[in-house]
Amino acid sequence: MRSLNRLKWLHAFEATARHGSFTGAAQELGVTPAAVGQLVRSLEDWVGHP
Repeated sequence: MRSLNRLKWLHAFEATARHGSFTGAAQELGVTPAAVGQLVRSLEDWVGHP
């Protein structure tokens, strides 16, 4: 299950980088901008960098 979470984190990060915003990434992923922010924050916590 942890591997799936990490893939979600990476997917959210990649979409955010391409769109330049949580809003654009959220529209693509079908979630709220807050959810994208939370996924990216989880990735940052996991790698140890903000």
